[in-house]
Amino acid sequence: MTYQPAALSDDQTILPKLPRWVTSGPTETSETVAFRSGAALTVLDQLVRDPMHGVPVKLLANRLALSAATATSKLEGRLAREVDIRDAYHLTPPGEARGPDGDLLAFWRDVARLRVCGTGEVAALIGPDFTSLVGIWLDAGLERARTHGPLAGSVAVLRTVLDADDQAERVACLLSDIVLARAMNWKTVLPVSAHRLTKAALRDLTADGQGTELAVQVRFQESIEETIRLARDLARRGEALRAVAPKLRAKGSGAAVDLFLTEDAVAPGSMLSPHIRGTSIPMTSRAARRFCDRLVELGVARELTGRSTVRLYGIAP
Repeated sequence: MTYQPAALSDDQTILPKLPRWVTSGPTETSETVAFRSGAALTVLDQLVRDPMHGVPVKLLANRLALSAATATSKLEGRLAREVDIRDAYHLTPPGEARGPDGDLLAFWRDVARLRVCGTGEVAALIGPDFTSLVGIWLDAGLERARTHGPLAGSVAVLRTVLDADDQAERVACLLSDIVLARAMNWKTVLPVSAHRLTKAALRDLTADGQGTELAVQVRFQESIEETIRLARDLARRGEALRAVAPKLRAKGSGAAVDLFLTEDAVAPGSMLSPHIRGTSIPMTSRAARRFCDRLVELGVARELTGRSTVRLYGIAP
């Protein structure tokens, strides 16, 4: 298989970016938040919607899923580290229990693969307790988004879920992300709501304290700004990986490169061998390890665990 690089812009410096005025100065009023969040969402929309910008959207979604899992772990009181959550998911042998940390990342990765417009998959993901309410909550959040903006709709559904069950943080953040994706007409749910939230902020929101909705909107806006920076960074890293792809001589190198452009962590022993995931292309475990080490030598990948035995690799900073 010969790798054919995508037709992307040659100049990564022309990627859409946040105007300086969006991130400078106070955000004290609902009008200011709405204005700045509108500008930020416009930039993020351009980055994820136009393939010419070269943003690897699946990789972006998986990276956001890991961050959301880490944030949700804190909200749920477990305080697991990102590295432990990642390892629990990617390094657990097939058929064995991943534990709560690995299951939490599996949840958020499933979120990133949801069909934005459907409710059946959402209901199946969150379990039976809220099945009958999912459609109602999402419709109400989307209506709020239409009249007051996407962030207001996301905060509205967040509060509604937590009013029903103050321990349902991950469900609340999930539905908040879906409202945002629907309001923006995105094809992919980007897990951004949980990243900047704290337990105290959620308690204040459900207590209906003065200014709490605005405060949560500001946190959402900050998360969107971080997502823009991440999307631009992944576009740059992805372009560097695509540029070295012709130098790779291993059989199936094109499919392996594609895997690095979709997965935030690649385990050579299970994701590249005995077959490259998602393909029927064979690769021995030795060839898989050599391929990953070659990417590290070329400066486009890095080893993530620091171990000498079981390893994970990801696209390089």
